[in-house]
Amino acid sequence: MPDTIAPPAPAPLRQVVAASPNIAIVGATGAVGIELLRCLEARGFPLGRLRLLASPRSAGRTLPFRGEELPVEALGEESFAGIDIALFSAGSGVSKRHAAAAVAAGAVVVDNSSAFRMDPDVPLVVPEVNGDTLASHRGIVANPNCVAAIATVALAPLHRAHPIRRLTAATYQAASGAGAAAMEELRESTAAYLRGEDYAPRVLPHPYAFNLFSHNAEMDPESGHNGEELKVVAETRRILDAAALPIGITCIRVPVLRAHAMALTVEFDAVVSPAEARALLAAAPGLRLVDDLAANHFPMPSEASGQDDVLVGRVRRDLGDPSGRTLALFVAGDQLLKGAALNAVQIAELLLRR
Repeated sequence: MPDTIAPPAPAPLRQVVAASPNIAIVGATGAVGIELLRCLEARGFPLGRLRLLASPRSAGRTLPFRGEELPVEALGEESFAGIDIALFSAGSGVSKRHAAAAVAAGAVVVDNSSAFRMDPDVPLVVPEVNGDTLASHRGIVANPNCVAAIATVALAPLHRAHPIRRLTAATYQAASGAGAAAMEELRESTAAYLRGEDYAPRVLPHPYAFNLFSHNAEMDPESGHNGEELKVVAETRRILDAAALPIGITCIRVPVLRAHAMALTVEFDAVVSPAEARALLAAAPGLRLVDDLAANHFPMPSEASGQDDVLVGRVRRDLGDPSGRTLALFVAGDQLLKGAALNAVQIAELLLRR
């Protein structure tokens, strides 16, 4: 099948998901798939039946869930019979090939790939930010890029109070964003470096241990930006419903296993004090304020890893803007959780309440 399939609008479409829905996880053996399982279990998601789907080479494996070992099945044309919600996390190619079959079978697809994120008929949802847009779904809901999801949780409460006029961002992105193989490459290359041994990178284009480099997404020769940067710009605008928002961004891969961090410089349409911003952030859902100047303690990937909340702090005036309309802040969030699996499960939870 070609990779240009438009998301279907079948009729009838299930608009209300069963109270105890049958769930399928596509890409169950990948890094995000494993986190999807953990999130469903940790949050006590009310399940009817759970079907684990992956490539044929993973079929026959088992994965632990609620004290049992569940079998992994090969993804195929009949995989979605009786499924209410299909959580896709196996790459855009798989989503483009199989999402239509899932929706045709009556499931609502929550897709973690980039396949449908910019389709105007597919809501791009961060529940704490724009959960109301879920009502417009036609069978597919898109899970955002990890940076966009994490950043907008912190930006949205500020943007609601004082519209953002310009955003500048620098990201420090963990190995988890490139998958389980990149995480293993970071472990192996670090061990080799400490032993004084050479290590030839296989997954990423540059040596990873004790190094950082421009995000490994494909470069756009016209703009000079890489694909990750362009995705973050487009998706952040869409999530915040700010189509013309000027955004400058540099995305960097850093030798951290999981949890992305980012420095955000935010210009508002009015003067905003750091105290007001801290109050807005402290009261917002999905955020934890970590802003201890005396102890020099601010958001860190080591503390964000494994946490549902996005950490935000280092809130201060931007000295480069004497008008007082610009603040700088630092954010850290678990890429595998709020940047992927947790956000998808939160979307599924919203579907149950519809």
